[in-house]
Amino acid sequence: MTLLDAIEGTEYIVQGIVTDDEELNAFLFSLGCYSGEPITVVARRKSGCTVSIKDARYNIDNQLAEAIAI
Repeated sequence: MTLLDAIEGTEYIVQGIVTDDEELNAFLFSLGCYSGEPITVVARRKSGCTVSIKDARYNIDNQLAEAIAI
């Protein structure tokens, strides 16, 4: 299951990052998005979603959301 399948307002635990792109992996790690970290979808839009990671909110596009396994 990826972040695209997540229900708004429900807290999930990141199981892993599914990508071969090391730059994308490093970017998500810099946001605090890595295995074992809680993540919550705050709002969903057509082009992406707003997520809460470590008391911060980020807007991510659908490509990033698809790479985050929960």
